[in-house]
Amino acid sequence: MAETTAERIARVLAERIVSGELAPGVPLRQDRVAAEFESSHVPAREAFQLLRAQGLLISEPRRGMRVAPLDHASMQEIVEIRASLEVLALTHAAPKLNAACLNKIERALLAGEQAHSIIEWEQANRAFHRELVAPCKMPRLLAMLEKLQLANSRIIFSATRSAGWQPGSSYAHRQILGALKKRDFAKATALLQRHIRGLERATGSVEENMDE
Repeated sequence: MAETTAERIARVLAERIVSGELAPGVPLRQDRVAAEFESSHVPAREAFQLLRAQGLLISEPRRGMRVAPLDHASMQEIVEIRASLEVLALTHAAPKLNAACLNKIERALLAGEQAHSIIEWEQANRAFHRELVAPCKMPRLLAMLEKLQLANSRIIFSATRSAGWQPGSSYAHRQILGALKKRDFAKATALLQRHIRGLERATGSVEENMDE
């Protein structure tokens, strides 16, 4: 299905928000966005609503649309919810993983290990987690996880701006994939939950970065 103008605008703005190009609290105006994308105000307004539904924009009385905050409480909430929902999705997906599914997961893992920038790594990381749970065949759950992954990516980008990023192998991802290949689903879900909750350490770096 072809991407609509509103979806294209939302996708581009989401990338800017996630990468930190558009910082928390920055206001967005429909007329300026419409002019940039050479569209009418209607798709710009629809794009804002899509971003609001993804938790990337907020609407404030008399202040209009702004980039959503990235405070410690919201980051902790993201980690808690994602840890629960992604483990739920993997619980349903794991028994359905076949050789083709495992191959997709491994390709995403290798792409992350061979990444030369945080942008490449983050795209591979998102692909790894998406392929991990795709076979669960629960569209509402997958849609929620897609939104949470965007929020997760904001935390990663913000943390790496303060701490720096270095390429390296993803030991946690390899552990999860290894357990799935052995059909040890209980171990795989436990490893996934521990892996996601490890992001709580990064939230401290983000908070310190925002206080500087």
